[in-house]
This record gives sequence, structure tokens and C-alpha cells, in this order.
Amino acid sequence: MGKKLLFKGNEAIAEAAIRAGCRYYFGYPITPQNEIPEYMSRRMPEIGGVFIQAESEIAAINMVFGAGGSGVRVMTTTSSPGISLMQEGISYLAGVEIPCVIVNVMRGGPGLGGILPAQSDYFQATKGGGHGDYYCIVLGPSTLQELVEVVFLAFDLADNYRNPVIILADGVIGQMMEPIEFPPEVDISKLPPKKWATTGAKGRKKIILKSLFLDPEKLENHNLHLQKKYKRMQEKEIRWEEINTKDCDLLLVAYGTAARVSKKAVAVAKERGISLGIFRPLTLYPFPYNQLKKAVENGRAKGILVVEMSLGQMIEDVKLSVEGIVPVGFYGRTGGVMLVVDEIIGKAENILKEVM
Repeated sequence: MGKKLLFKGNEAIAEAAIRAGCRYYFGYPITPQNEIPEYMSRRMPEIGGVFIQAESEIAAINMVFGAGGSGVRVMTTTSSPGISLMQEGISYLAGVEIPCVIVNVMRGGPGLGGILPAQSDYFQATKGGGHGDYYCIVLGPSTLQELVEVVFLAFDLADNYRNPVIILADGVIGQMMEPIEFPPEVDISKLPPKKWATTGAKGRKKIILKSLFLDPEKLENHNLHLQKKYKRMQEKEIRWEEINTKDCDLLLVAYGTAARVSKKAVAVAKERGISLGIFRPLTLYPFPYNQLKKAVENGRAKGILVVEMSLGQMIEDVKLSVEGIVPVGFYGRTGGVMLVVDEIIGKAENILKEVM
């Protein structure tokens, strides 16, 4: 770590990607993430990298496919409608096992929606989004310091598992400014070799990367191979944070910006004599099902309040985690409307009246 620098979230994503070894970036402008391609358009030529503003998000994700297939570290970024356009390509990337990093700076929806922040792309990111039986690793940071560390982590996870990794940010995280320290820069010459990559077949047997299997048994075997990889992710890559989970009366579950607001709600509630705790997933896929269940079993919370900048998507994974041990309530705002601390506390008080 070096000295602290004041960065806007979107620009921090771009600089962190460069320091993590990304040398290829393909994207298309869309608010509220436009500072990322703007930053990359300046910085990539300075370091001998490649920046291309594609003609569309569909083109961008297929450029990612081509570059990633050659073994380089590659990234694309966009916002919610852009991710929708990329879904076929993301399914191809997962099917062919090409590592890459995809950043979604979420905005309100559905449809064109609005440019203000939301978290209503949770289903799309964590449940596949495109066609077929596949998953992307999904990370949901809540501070800019965590964001830059997650960018480094995302490239490593993508390479380790040969899988797309999605970073779910939102308009708040993308546009806010905080002091950050960047991790040490990655020496790309020292990264492990990718023997599977299509780097030219001179002197060796040619390598073909494909997701087309006309024989149904071969396609099934390929899917089973992918599922084994996802199981390894579930065993090794779950990350989460707990605050006051053992001694709270009610447990808040939130990620990203919603977790930031929830932490403030916990502090304000404490001043009012209300005991709240927080369980914050960092990995949204794989989701910390067992860890959340244990937090409930090992604590004295009488219920859970899921807090989201949506009308309720992560709540389904929370309910699957606790398996009816305690009641699960919900508070959310959508369309770009921000969460309100007093509304979170009011909802928590109503739940506590019912369960205490």
C-alpha cells in the first residue's frame, strides 16, 4: 500500500484495473459509469495498453471474448441496460471458460430507467442472466477502498477459475469520492502462464476454445465440469462481514451502498436504545448461505431486515439461508430513490414489536 489518494469511484476502478494488470479495455458510454472509459482512453495509451470504444455493448463483450481468449487481462464496464445487451456474450465467456472482469455501475430500471443509483440487477448478476447453466463470481463492495481491492481480487479470481467476474457497484459508489490506497502494482510478466490460451499454434498442437457441443452427452459433461468449478467457488471464495451479530435484537442484511446506509442506521439506532447488527455479503455469488445461518443461530436476533436499493431481490437468498429460523422483513427503495436511515430504523422497530 502507498499513500492515500483522493479518487472518484469510477476512476478508482479504472486505475485499479491498470495496476492489477489489465491492458485491454473495451466499452461503450453509458451513465453513470462514463468516467471509466474516459479514464481508460487516456491511460491505456500511456502504458502500451489497448482502449477501444466499441460501437455497442454487444460489440464490447465480444471484443472481451477475443482478447480474454488470448490469455490477457481484460475488462469491460457498463451500466444496467448495457449489461442486458452483453448477456449472450457473458454466457459464451462462462461456457468457454474465458477469464475477464465486468463492472456494472447499476442504475434504475427496468427499461431505460434513470441514471440514479439502484441495486435492481442482483438477479441478473447472481442467477446467470444469460442462457444456460452457468454462474459468474459476483462481488459487491461498499467502500472505495474495498472497491479497489476487489478489482485486484476480481482479476485473480477470474484467472484462477477461468471465469467471468462481475463487480456490482452503483451510481453512488461510482460517483462518490474517498481517499484510497492502491495495493502494490501487479507485474504482468510474473503472472502464471495460461496454457489453454490461443496464442498461436506454431510448434505446438492447436488450441480451440468453444462452447458448441452438438453431442448432448458431451454438452452435459461440459456442464457437469462447470458445476464442479462452481462448487469449488462455493467452498473457497465466500466473503462476508459481521457487525454485532451476536448481541443484536434485529439483524440487518445489506450489501454495497445499502450496507453503508445500514451501518449509519445501526449507529443512530444504538443512540436510541435499539440494538441492531449487520451481516454484509461481499460475495453475492457464491452467497454466504451457511455463514448467515450460523450468524443467526449463534446470536440472539429475533428477526432479519433485508435492506436493498430495489424492491426485493437479495431477500430470496436471505430466506434460503435462514430456512425459516427467524422472520425476514424487507425495506427497499427503487428507481434511484435513496434509502433513508430513519425509515430503516422505523421498519426495524415495527419488526421488533412483532417478534419481541
